[in-house]
Amino acid sequence: MTTSVVAHHVGTQPRRRLFTVDEYYAMADAGILTQDERVELIDGEIMVMAPIGNEHAASVDIGTDLFAPLMVAARATVRVQAHLRLSERSQPEPDLMLLKRRDDFYRHRAPGADDVLLLIEVSDSSLSYDRNVKLALYARFNIPEVWIANIPARVIEVYIDPTDGDYATSRIHRPGETITPTAFDDMQLPVSRIIGALGDGEVEE
Repeated sequence: MTTSVVAHHVGTQPRRRLFTVDEYYAMADAGILTQDERVELIDGEIMVMAPIGNEHAASVDIGTDLFAPLMVAARATVRVQAHLRLSERSQPEPDLMLLKRRDDFYRHRAPGADDVLLLIEVSDSSLSYDRNVKLALYARFNIPEVWIANIPARVIEVYIDPTDGDYATSRIHRPGETITPTAFDDMQLPVSRIIGALGDGEVEE
């Protein structure tokens, strides 16, 4: 009689394969990740982002336009939908950043957490992900101020004072109000200009 023995090994449970930024770029160079794909690296995981809709794109463009005077006056660099190097395993791509001004415009190295003055995420279908995943990441690396332009609710959520992996202070700004970046207290930006006062198909009375 033949007896079949099945060996059980301890510690062989499936686990996630996490990637470094260098491996992430190697996949792009090899064509595994293409230029048309909207992806970012968060804590070693490659995250596929949703396509950008019209409202999302418009809010990013308007924000860029509003912050352009900082660029002209050489007070900050305005960077749109580009990578931010936070660690060997995290390289998100925020919708918009105000960065400390550098003469080389970060040609020779990617901006890091210490270079960020303000970071903005425009959130529609990505709202839960931006709030629960990316906001915690930004707090962990002490990004001083984050705005979430919440398209469904028509508000801008402001988060400041990163402390122990969370933001100690938050507030909400609505259409009809102005909003001021902490780093540039001479700027007053209309919330309704950035986020839009009404949803699609609504008619103002």
